[in-house]
Amino acid sequence: MRNLLFLVFIAINSGIHTSAQTRTLTVVVDNLSNLPQTDVPVAVALPHDIRVRSANLVPSQNGNGYSSLPYQLDDLDDDGLNDELFFLTDLEGNEKRSFALTLSEQKPTETFPPRVYADMMLTNKKIKESNKQDLYISQLTVENGTNAYNMLHHHGAAFESELVGYRIYFDHRQTVDIYGKYRKGLELRQTQFYPDDEQKALGFGDDVLWVGNTLGLGTLRGWDGEQPKMLNDVAHRSQRLVATGPLRIIIEVKDRQWRVLPDEEPITMSIRYTLCAGHRDCSVDISFEDTPNEKLFVTGLINVKGSKAYTNQKGLRGCWGTDWPVSAKDSIGHKRETVGLGIRIPKENVVEERPADKDNYPIIVRPKDNRLHYDIVFTSDNESFGYHSADDWFLFLKEWDKQLERSKLVNISVSPKP
Repeated sequence: MRNLLFLVFIAINSGIHTSAQTRTLTVVVDNLSNLPQTDVPVAVALPHDIRVRSANLVPSQNGNGYSSLPYQLDDLDDDGLNDELFFLTDLEGNEKRSFALTLSEQKPTETFPPRVYADMMLTNKKIKESNKQDLYISQLTVENGTNAYNMLHHHGAAFESELVGYRIYFDHRQTVDIYGKYRKGLELRQTQFYPDDEQKALGFGDDVLWVGNTLGLGTLRGWDGEQPKMLNDVAHRSQRLVATGPLRIIIEVKDRQWRVLPDEEPITMSIRYTLCAGHRDCSVDISFEDTPNEKLFVTGLINVKGSKAYTNQKGLRGCWGTDWPVSAKDSIGHKRETVGLGIRIPKENVVEERPADKDNYPIIVRPKDNRLHYDIVFTSDNESFGYHSADDWFLFLKEWDKQLERSKLVNISVSPKP
């Protein structure tokens, strides 16, 4: 009898440790605009008293018996625990949608088709092909003076939605570069930013912009009062894949102890680039540690050769132009590419919009509360689904500006609060 009671006690305690906890929340997404919005990002902070490893997300009227809508769980602070659940939804004008969200400690049993993709890779010198590299990594930190640009295939983190592709140079420039497509779809895993002749013949995209030492598309640099200052003097430089889909990409770039000017105190800066499925625009969120808010920085756009320009004088700026996408010595096998670029900076962060010089359309900016946010966007004239003239691109930029304002009119509430 004593042994039997002992076995019962073990069984009960085993059940306690293996049974997964669940938590049910209601998420309400309310479009306060009278215009429809598609692929609206919804982020839900997760409770800390449950180790969330999977979820079930359904419209509230359906109940929990239905298959989950696509979502992703992200560990934003790299502590091994998921901090946020993310999904996308479409909303009609003035529509309010309610979702039943059940969080669970159980391992996920389903996967969702990817609508975004990201990777980082070390260069494998044993493999000659530029689209067959295989040394995948998720983060890298190097000390000052280490040339990680040539250590990494495609020179830094690369990421894409169905519409566009980006990459961030892992060097003192930290330039944002772009990959244009002919058709919608994910293709960076196949081309690895460098399509071969066969892939080009099949309609895969390619690098469509030569950025050199310019600001590229919305790169942030220091400012000395006259010229942009690159990130030459840093103690440590890092890139990390924070979130990799299936619906959202987050890339983090971090510079510890960056001495912008020789006589200044060093600062630490973190930049997060966020790209969502269904979007061609990318959000840029920058935070500084112990940085005076009066410090100035510069961002903007490359002055594509012979480009036409647009500005609303309130932080929205764009250009449309045509140039070789690589340096002159590497132009064999490439064609001249036409692109439209855009950047939108909140008016309160804009100090001065400077005239175009030979390299850039520069905008001087100032953080507020040690933070700075702006958005970048582009199109390639190769796109079967995009924009094909300066006039059309500038009309898009004006509508994009309004769309970003409308996105502020989406209210997200969660009950009970996590």
